[in-house]
Amino acid sequence: MGGRGTAAWGATCGCAGLELGWGRGMAATGRKKQQQEAAAGGVGRKRRKLPGAGERPRQKVAAAKLDEEISSDSDVESPALSGKRKRDNEAEEEIEETAQEKKLRLAKLYLEQLRQQEEEKAEEEAFKEELVAGRLKEDVLEQKGKLQRLIAKDLRPPDPAEIRVLRGHQLPITCLVISPDDKYIFSAAKDCSIIKWDVESGKKEHVIRGAKKGTEGHVGHTAHILCMAISSDGKYLATGDRNKLIVIWEAATCEHLYTFTGHRDAVSGLSFRKGTHQLYSASHDRSVKVWNVAENAYVETLFGHQDVITGLDSLSRECCVTSGGRDGTIRIWKIPEESQLVFYGHQGSIDCVQLINEEHMVSGADDGSVALWGLSKKKPLATVRQAHSNHGTQGLEQPYWISSVAAMLNSDVVATGSCSASVRLWKCNEGFRKLELLFDIPLVGFVNSLKFSNTGDFLVAGIGQEHRLGRWWRIKEAKNSICIIPLKRMAAASNAQIGESS
Repeated sequence: MGGRGTAAWGATCGCAGLELGWGRGMAATGRKKQQQEAAAGGVGRKRRKLPGAGERPRQKVAAAKLDEEISSDSDVESPALSGKRKRDNEAEEEIEETAQEKKLRLAKLYLEQLRQQEEEKAEEEAFKEELVAGRLKEDVLEQKGKLQRLIAKDLRPPDPAEIRVLRGHQLPITCLVISPDDKYIFSAAKDCSIIKWDVESGKKEHVIRGAKKGTEGHVGHTAHILCMAISSDGKYLATGDRNKLIVIWEAATCEHLYTFTGHRDAVSGLSFRKGTHQLYSASHDRSVKVWNVAENAYVETLFGHQDVITGLDSLSRECCVTSGGRDGTIRIWKIPEESQLVFYGHQGSIDCVQLINEEHMVSGADDGSVALWGLSKKKPLATVRQAHSNHGTQGLEQPYWISSVAAMLNSDVVATGSCSASVRLWKCNEGFRKLELLFDIPLVGFVNSLKFSNTGDFLVAGIGQEHRLGRWWRIKEAKNSICIIPLKRMAAASNAQIGESS
């Protein structure tokens, strides 16, 4: 028994030793295999299942957490590193965006664009409404004669070298007009000719030649042209001469359209009613006539002046204003009522008159005075005596005649011309109750006509060696010409202030 037991115990230990040895060998073999796999870069590993569309990879999550922990503990990153990290995160987010999320993002972006477009549209409409409201307000003030653009304070004297001189007439210029778009000037003279000028280039666009009286087959004037007018739409040009004729031209082509007869003496004033083709004419026969140019028709005749009518003007109301020469009156003709208002103020012959707005006007006389008028008062609101100073020997001084006046429409600026070698610009102050001299513009000769451009950017003067209505004396050094005078304004005054006159 003892031997069998010993043998059995030995056999058992041998088996156990064999099993223990096999186990150790297998463990060593396993560790060796893992070391080989690690050295081979993971060759032979099992593939993991890729995460689904909604799952985030565990390693990326761990890496992101690690990045966050490192970022929170580390110092401030450099801008380059921060920008790179941001781009990486954005790229990762784009990769992770699902189709549903992309649709939602695009829909939000589209709605935001629509909202911005609606806001811009609403702003544009509000701006247009403001413009319309402002324009309507201006129209109402203009109709009431209370619109006043305060421009005078910003005007500066022009450089004489910048004044452009256009020469083409052989005899003194008597009258001129500017087209509504300020692109053309029409001038006429004692040589019976009419010239259409291009303002920008200064070149002649068209010339209508004059002829001697009695010339057969001639289309145009055969006597001194004393006045002219252009319609507010720039379609018709009207000219009047000493032969009692009114000739209507197509302004664009200078083609002759009609000839109006009816006056018994020289036609001295013409004006189109603003916004219409209704034409007013004045004559040395002391009458005012009304015409419908579009229908080539005569309308009516008005009487009242006691001497020759020397000037005429009108705006949008159905009325006109005339200066009555030596009868010493200015008259407002109310066409529908067939009535007139009479104004007294000058001591000499009133040779020119111009409306500033629907309620105020300026006039000049051969006694050297310039007067401002309000239509509600029969006497001048302001008068400047010897507006262009005096001339002659000591003790026998005579004032320079006022041969022309002009007003910048609905503003506080007026201009006067004489033979004093200068044009003077004035400021209407204190609600048209005072005239204040701004500056002189040197021009040699008789200033027979003055016109402001519609934009107020320049002033045009018609210069002659003689007065437009006669040959009382002659200035030999003067040149028969058209002068375009630029009106300079302060750089900061890009927009004129608009006020309401009292």
